[in-house]
Amino acid sequence: MAQGGESSRIGAALASGSLLTIVPMFLVFGLLLAFTPCVLPMIPILSSIIVGQGEKVSRGRGFALAVAYSLGMAVVYTAFGVAAGLLGQGLAASLQNPWVLSVFALLLVVLSLSMFGFYELQVPSSLQSKLSSTSDKMQGGHFAGVFIMGGISALIVGPCVAAPLAGALLYISQTGNALIGGVALFSLAAGMSMPLLLVGLGAGTLLPRAGGWMDGVKAFFGVLLIATALYMIAPVLPTWLLMALWALLLLVSASYLRAFDSLPLDASGWKRLFKGFGVALAVVGAILLVGLAAGNRNLLQPLAGLGGGAGPVAAAPAVQFQRIKTVADLDRVVASSTKPVMLDFYADWCVSCKEMEHFTFTDPAVAQRLAGFTLIQADVTSNNADDKALLKRFQLFGPPGIIFFKDGKEVGRVVGFEDAKTFLASMQRAGV
Repeated sequence: MAQGGESSRIGAALASGSLLTIVPMFLVFGLLLAFTPCVLPMIPILSSIIVGQGEKVSRGRGFALAVAYSLGMAVVYTAFGVAAGLLGQGLAASLQNPWVLSVFALLLVVLSLSMFGFYELQVPSSLQSKLSSTSDKMQGGHFAGVFIMGGISALIVGPCVAAPLAGALLYISQTGNALIGGVALFSLAAGMSMPLLLVGLGAGTLLPRAGGWMDGVKAFFGVLLIATALYMIAPVLPTWLLMALWALLLLVSASYLRAFDSLPLDASGWKRLFKGFGVALAVVGAILLVGLAAGNRNLLQPLAGLGGGAGPVAAAPAVQFQRIKTVADLDRVVASSTKPVMLDFYADWCVSCKEMEHFTFTDPAVAQRLAGFTLIQADVTSNNADDKALLKRFQLFGPPGIIFFKDGKEVGRVVGFEDAKTFLASMQRAGV
């Protein structure tokens, strides 16, 4: 089965069984994933825990707390990933239904409230008591509690579905080798933990200790958590509601930056800078509201079509696909097509699928290249028997996934989001 680019390198590394190759590769992938919207919220959660320990947290203790938190996240993530690989697509897909996404998003919002001072984020006292009673020292109970918080965080804001994760799950599913797959997943989680360890190591210098500056940083973390919740729930919300929520978040954030307050004549440069950011956020929020009120439903271009006589517009259409529902439909199209075929796996809850629609398929160079293709799409939102059969045919755990065919045979694939330039390069490697 031909595969190109990142997916093939991951598959080859796992197939080699060489831990000297697998561990460094997945550490790097994990570090890259650490800066995605799905993982960044772990930083404010950990920061709040460390700050809550008191005003005199040494670097050593801060680092130890970060290690306990990261280990909790890594163990839960690895165990869950291995289970998903051994059990197949059903477990991974079930986590992406609207109800589960809504619960996770709500938990993020609840966590964000602690950043705004509504409550203190810590392990419940009853649980702390039980943990400490089983430890020789109270300190050990605290570390066990932080370990549990790390595990809970992994469940709430688990990593983005990307090629490294898909490759590891596919390897476990195909070979049943949970050891190699588990090591890869643990390495991925370790890479994602590196920024967390830096936060813990810098407990005495990187984290604010008291005063208005700390309140400002915590408010920023709170906004980050809410933004992640919106990002997570975006695929299952109507566009008008999503635009309204983003506008509200931007306007509230602007108020925290004192965009609507007057500055004294002797205001510092920092205060002026923050107010400038606040004004910019307020302007963007107002633009979203104006576009929404005018009937526009394009989150990325809320004013598109306004003032030009074209009237309100919806989101920019991507390339046009022919929908297929079964493996038989796929085989018929591939066999009868005289042009190269591109199969796109899509689901309503798939964030990367929406990104491909808005940023990649709408690119003029990509659209021109795809004009010479037979374009088909499998909507696997419902995850029914036909959807599972299509995914199993290509050993995919879920969307996004794009398969290229030429002369009736698969010649390449793309797993995960790729921008226009990278996608064109993947097509070039596949020879289509």
